[in-house]
Amino acid sequence: MQRKDALKLSELLPQVLAEQHLDRRLDETQAALLWREIFGESVARYTTKVYVRAEVLYVTLSSAVLRNELLCCKEALLMRLNEKMGRRVIKDIIFR
Repeated sequence: MQRKDALKLSELLPQVLAEQHLDRRLDETQAALLWREIFGESVARYTTKVYVRAEVLYVTLSSAVLRNELLCCKEALLMRLNEKMGRRVIKDIIFR
């Protein structure tokens, strides 16, 4: 017996993720992982913790000087991160 309405897993997975509201969380996790890739080794060296909660990216830095520099260009960093994601995933960045 052959099923005529069978779907490929690649077609079905995005639909299931959206129905279970997991696609947003997956994007947030991807954004946190991209922090080191996008902003390079020099920033990653001083980054101790990166996580996302409620569309806000929290970045803990070990350097107060770097934290102040990143605060000055926060909007550009936010735009760059969302551009890399392909859509608006993060609406704010908090540096600690």
